Formats: sequence, C-alpha cells, structure tokens
Amino acid sequence: MLPLPLPWLIVGVLVSLFGTYRVGHHYGWLERDGDMQIEIAKKNEEARVLEQTMTSKLTEQETKLRKAQDDVQKKQSAMHELARTGRLRLPTASCPQASQSAPAPAGDIQPVQPDASELERQTIAALIDIAAEGDKAITKLNACASAYQEVRRLINGNE
Repeated sequence: MLPLPLPWLIVGVLVSLFGTYRVGHHYGWLERDGDMQIEIAKKNEEARVLEQTMTSKLTEQETKLRKAQDDVQKKQSAMHELARTGRLRLPTASCPQASQSAPAPAGDIQPVQPDASELERQTIAALIDIAAEGDKAITKLNACASAYQEVRRLINGNE
C-alpha cells in the first residue's frame, strides 16, 4: 500500500507549490500595478505643473506682444498726426534752388501743381504704414522666438 499514497503526496506538494507560486505572482502583479499607478499620478502632476508654467510664460509673452503692438500703434498714430499737420515732411533734393525774387527761366517748365503737398502727405502716410507693418512683424517674430525659447527651456528642464 505504500506506493499508492506517495504519488498522491508528490502531486499534492506540486499543486501546493504551483498554487503558492500563482498566488505570489498574482500579488506581485497587483503590487506592481499599484506602484505604476502611483508613478503615473506623480508624472501627471509634474506634467500639469509644467503645463501651467508654460501657460503662464506664454501669457506673459502675449502680454508683452500686445503692449509692444500698442506702442507701435501709438507711434503710428502720432506719426500720422505729424504728417497731417505738416510737421513731418519728406527731405528735399540737395540741388540749389532759385531764389523767389529771381525771374523764372524761359522755356517749357510746368508750374508746380497745387496737389504736390497732398501727394507728399499720401507718400508720408504710406511710408508710415509700411514702417508700422514692419515694426509689428518684427515684434511678432521676436515674441514668437522668445516664447519658443521659454517653452524649450521649460521642457528641457533648464529653468
């Protein structure tokens, strides 16, 4: 009768060892999942903090950009006002001019047209607008580059 319980004993020991292994394996995975959830929560919190920091930096850059654009707009308005009042003029050619009392030379010379002043004002206004558009574009480019550098520093961890 001895040989019959020995195989059952061996099978029982093997089943209990396998069961112990499975239970330990199961609890090991549960512990690992808990650790991973804690790590994921920590990384999510770090990402939220980084996102808030980037958002605040970008908001600061946007505020600076708006202020700079407002300054350009004010400068443009002031320059237009100077042009309207006639205090802003285009430089004249450096050739010598005849005096007012000198007689007009004979020939086919066209008289100065009365709308030359208006043409000069339009030219000045166009130049002011072109310069203002250039200033706005440069300001936007600088703000974009600054924002990029700020975000790059934050993401790379070089605060």
